[in-house]
Amino acid sequence: MNSSADRTAEFRRLHASGCFVMPNPWDAGTARALAAMGFSALATTSAGFAWSVGRSDNRVGLEQTLAHLRVIVAAVDLPVNADFQGGFAAQPGDLAVNVGLAVQTGVAGLSIEDFSGDPAAPLFDFGLAVERIQAARAAIDDSGTGVVLTARSEGFVWDRPDIDETIRRLSAYAEAGADCLYAPWITSLGHVSAIVAAVSPKPVNLLIHTPFTTVAEAAGLGVRRISVGGMLAKTAWRGFLAAAQEIADTGTFSQFVDLPNLNALLDRP
Repeated sequence: MNSSADRTAEFRRLHASGCFVMPNPWDAGTARALAAMGFSALATTSAGFAWSVGRSDNRVGLEQTLAHLRVIVAAVDLPVNADFQGGFAAQPGDLAVNVGLAVQTGVAGLSIEDFSGDPAAPLFDFGLAVERIQAARAAIDDSGTGVVLTARSEGFVWDRPDIDETIRRLSAYAEAGADCLYAPWITSLGHVSAIVAAVSPKPVNLLIHTPFTTVAEAAGLGVRRISVGGMLAKTAWRGFLAAAQEIADTGTFSQFVDLPNLNALLDRP
């Protein structure tokens, strides 16, 4: 298996040019399945993992998240990016400690978002948000790992769809040391292009959570990295819930046809 250093170097290489898709598994099995399909990197999903342990997103703590990162990293021989949410701390010093713990799991990258945890005032104050990215950058630099730092601005997720403010924040995060910039839930291609232009030459991650674009189209806009968040997990849950509801409602089992051979899939070395 490649070392953590090798995987981090490869992850940095992937960000240097072109466009790659980084899908989001939620356990070791889904990570191995995605790796077998030929993807070049994977990313954890806080939502997908939370649902798998019976919780809603943002309801899983630091220790459980760190354990989950170790599971995903050990399952595959690919770079893994950690959805590290808000770093499990508000203040920069505490966030830096937690980032230091995250890089020890062997991840090749991690993201820090500016969601405050309070839906009524969902974004950290601008100055504090920038300091948090600076603290994450310093923690990674102190670790000597070279882990890729992605800074996320969450305004569009939390009903603050202000593209000018989003660009202001992402630009400041780029200046603060983020390697990659990310504003989830944006679906306007014009907004995507504006973000790419604003933070260039630093790479941009695009979340595709609805079928509003394609890999080819996003690449044409200058997007360097694509992720899907919890959407693969939701797709799996949809099939599970539909089959279970049919059994509960009608006592029939029509969904149990043309199912994948998971033993054959996961028996691969």
